[in-house]
Amino acid sequence: MHVLEAGKPGQPCVLLLHGFPELAYSWRRVIPALADAGYHVLAPDLRGYGRTTGWDESDVASFRMLDLVQDCVALLSRLHIKDSHVVGHDFGSPLAAYCALTRPDVFRSVVLMSAPFGGPPARPTDPRIHDQLAALGRKHYQWYYSTPEADADMRRCPQGLAAFLRAYYHMKSADWPDNKPYPLASWSAAELAKLPTYYVMRLGENMAQTVAPHPPARAAAWLTDEELSVYADAFGTNGFQGGLNWYRCTTSAEHSAPLRALAGRTIDVPSMYIAGASDWGIYQKPGDFERMQSAACTRMLGCHLVPGAGHWVQQEQSARTSELLLEFWGQGRNSFSRT
Repeated sequence: MHVLEAGKPGQPCVLLLHGFPELAYSWRRVIPALADAGYHVLAPDLRGYGRTTGWDESDVASFRMLDLVQDCVALLSRLHIKDSHVVGHDFGSPLAAYCALTRPDVFRSVVLMSAPFGGPPARPTDPRIHDQLAALGRKHYQWYYSTPEADADMRRCPQGLAAFLRAYYHMKSADWPDNKPYPLASWSAAELAKLPTYYVMRLGENMAQTVAPHPPARAAAWLTDEELSVYADAFGTNGFQGGLNWYRCTTSAEHSAPLRALAGRTIDVPSMYIAGASDWGIYQKPGDFERMQSAACTRMLGCHLVPGAGHWVQQEQSARTSELLLEFWGQGRNSFSRT
């Protein structure tokens, strides 16, 4: 595993888990702030990403959620770290949630970003939803990301990889004026079709075509051209398939079966949620935002929607994100101690 590290071993550990399509680099502005505050910070390129090696994209089963949890536990063990706080953004959020749910002996607290955790699923997604969406001319991005063509669609898109990523990051940020999220009533085709097309896509378009009409006029202050090139170089080298295999496991009834065996279990370590106020990720799974606070997390100490941020909250508003993390660990200091 390739890991960005700061702070001194022996200080309280923080494990930062990135999402898709990102890298450990997405925490570049948060890591120094946490280290300066006295934490030993670890941010790995997760299985399938960046400079981490040893994974095989043809072995889809090795990307199941509980295998990814074991990656996190093994990393800490290899570094002789007994316990850690864990923070996850985007797809790193459910990973952080399952770390805390299944290994509370290792993970002292959890912070979920962007993707709320409504608890382990009790049953597979009803496949009829896809026919219902298709009748409306739409399709769900997670199932598109699970198709064989998704990697090449993005990696070899006509506009070029860097231009694709620039538009994708822009369209999901607070800089895109159409990001004005609100709760959806139910997991139904009619309600899901209200989501932006980067979540519930047009039936005949791939993701590169979806974002192509929406490039920013200029590079964002939170993602310069030089910073963008880090992502473009990484995905140009490895492609997207490693990260897309996370989606293939999530949408597969077979590969997600171990998670259904956990249905009814709760996260009982101290928890917090952070998202950008302009992030549709809060509501993309109707009801999860509410279930997270009322049932899935039994010791939630805060729920924060950050102004001026969309989906990439730790990049768009890194200072505020760092402040909230440090306030959370300070607020719950007694709760995090072992008995």
